[in-house]
Amino acid sequence: MSHGVGPWVGEWPDDPHLDPELLRDGDRRNVEDRYRYWSHEAITADLATRRHAFHVAIENWEHDFNIGSVVRTANAMGAAAFHIVGKRRWNRRGAMVTDRYQVEHHHPSVADFAQWAATAGEGGTPLRIIGIDNVPGSVPIETFGLPRDCVLVLGQEGPGISPEMLAVCDAVLEITQYGSTRSINAGAAAAIAMHAWVRRHTFGQVP
Repeated sequence: MSHGVGPWVGEWPDDPHLDPELLRDGDRRNVEDRYRYWSHEAITADLATRRHAFHVAIENWEHDFNIGSVVRTANAMGAAAFHIVGKRRWNRRGAMVTDRYQVEHHHPSVADFAQWAATAGEGGTPLRIIGIDNVPGSVPIETFGLPRDCVLVLGQEGPGISPEMLAVCDAVLEITQYGSTRSINAGAAAAIAMHAWVRRHTFGQVP
């Protein structure tokens, strides 16, 4: 099955957003229809005008394969940026090339990440660090009012958020579960957390 669109048929439109090579050869990228034939630079510039206030951070001490899925969802939900804490290299396969349209930051340690967050909010104010993990003392995300200016932190599949990261979190939230499994996939948890932010700050649903 072929995805995307083929070469442009007819006279080429006079639009600076469009990429001549894509018009000539077709556009098979994983992008929304409104961005068909747009250049990479044009798409990135347009996204920059519409990104939300929340960031997403992922700890990467063991090259977690779920990072790509988290990044793909961060793109879909319009995250301001995604942050890799720990090892710089990560498995990009699951991102489906969406990372190319996102702002990416790397922090070699939790301390470096916390220092960045302390002044990363609007006007140099702090971004609240919100952990997503089902650890003792965590609060149900369904009852918590997510702040507008925050960074949602995900741990690795299995070990979850590190003790060092938990220590710098302003709050730690858990996703209420009703089945037999102890935890849900990190990529799924990230999607739920990001959508909770969107529901509150885009659609005004409280909490």
